[in-house]
Amino acid sequence: MSQNFVEELKWRGMLHDSMPGVEEHLSEAMRSAYVGFDPTADSLHIGNLVPIMLLAHYQRCGHQPLALVGGATGMIGDPSGKSSERNLLDEATLRHNQEAIKAQLSHFLDFESDTPNAAKLVNNYDWMREFSFLEFIRDVGKHITVNYMMAKDSVKNRISAESTNDGMSFTEFTYQLVQGYDFLHLYKANNCTIQMGGSDQWGNITTGTELIRRIGNEKGFAITCPLITKSDGSKFGKSEGGNVWLDAKRTSPYKFYQYWLNSSDEDAEKYIKIFTFLGQEEIETIVKSHKEAPHQRGLQKRLAQEITTMVHSIADFENAERASNVLFSKTFKADIATIDEETFLDVFEGVPQAELPKSDLDSGLDMIAALSAKTEFLNSNGEARRALKENSVSVNKEKVKEDYTISSDDLINGTYVILNKGKRNTYIIKFV
Repeated sequence: MSQNFVEELKWRGMLHDSMPGVEEHLSEAMRSAYVGFDPTADSLHIGNLVPIMLLAHYQRCGHQPLALVGGATGMIGDPSGKSSERNLLDEATLRHNQEAIKAQLSHFLDFESDTPNAAKLVNNYDWMREFSFLEFIRDVGKHITVNYMMAKDSVKNRISAESTNDGMSFTEFTYQLVQGYDFLHLYKANNCTIQMGGSDQWGNITTGTELIRRIGNEKGFAITCPLITKSDGSKFGKSEGGNVWLDAKRTSPYKFYQYWLNSSDEDAEKYIKIFTFLGQEEIETIVKSHKEAPHQRGLQKRLAQEITTMVHSIADFENAERASNVLFSKTFKADIATIDEETFLDVFEGVPQAELPKSDLDSGLDMIAALSAKTEFLNSNGEARRALKENSVSVNKEKVKEDYTISSDDLINGTYVILNKGKRNTYIIKFV
């Protein structure tokens, strides 16, 4: 193989645990490995990026990645790390979600290549839907004892948790058997010998290796990656609006870019190894340069550039970068006019707004009306006059006096005017 996969994971900080012998197993031939993805939404989020990068590095090291969409397991619910059962979805919704997820995975994995290690997408619903309950407990269930299943942390934690008043359903209890059977099926159908996932999946993955050993009399392997944590203790992958999604409709490229740009130095140094394909020497150079001038945030900028380009596009990255810099631009009005309306609203999210008719601009809108009477940005006409006399008011980042009138020439993208009092107070007028 062109690279040692396990060594690649080690230096990137992406290896949590692996079964003995896996490195030798990988050195002998091209191997197939899979990671499972939850299809309960039509987009993955950045919490899924670590297992996605596992598969991407796996393919780059010459092996074959399989992405399993859990259409069947999505109808059950995985107890790992959960305190309650989740909503179950119908088949049509799951199929739609599967196609959306494949499109996102295509940014990282090569599904189209005619090489032996081309990626494949599989759905466990395709082999589970014909399985009757009686067949399953006869052919699979009898090989794994209840004692073995009860010993798993994911089960013990749910049963013993004081907050779980309703306990764990039989449906969820059997999850590890269904996931274990997935591994056995892929072993038989695709010669897949390795399952990978987050460290919280170790119990489910090893149930699969146990089934391969007991039913197939063969050996399967497990590789897990660490669960990502943030240095400040807050949850990775969450913003004020919830999950940071890979779908631009759910999380805009600008907000996606901002999430990585706002990483702490400590986190960014960890993330750039995990979430980019940059090599070890280049990353060391970037980190060294950053430490010499941390105020320039070169590490965060490069991290945000690489991952936004990978998940979205180079054009989306450039738009997000431009939007991030626009507030400090010396040619503010010209630069902000190049940003689309959605990104404009992202940049000024949370800034108070007023809507006024465009007819107010026909003879020009005087500054007192713009600041107070028409918008209530400032509390009174007197406060507006004082601010103008103190030279603290700007229109589209340019200082104005009391005699200034706002006209259609001031409109950004034909709609918006930005008012500022000092550096901290911003207000938007939307002309409709």
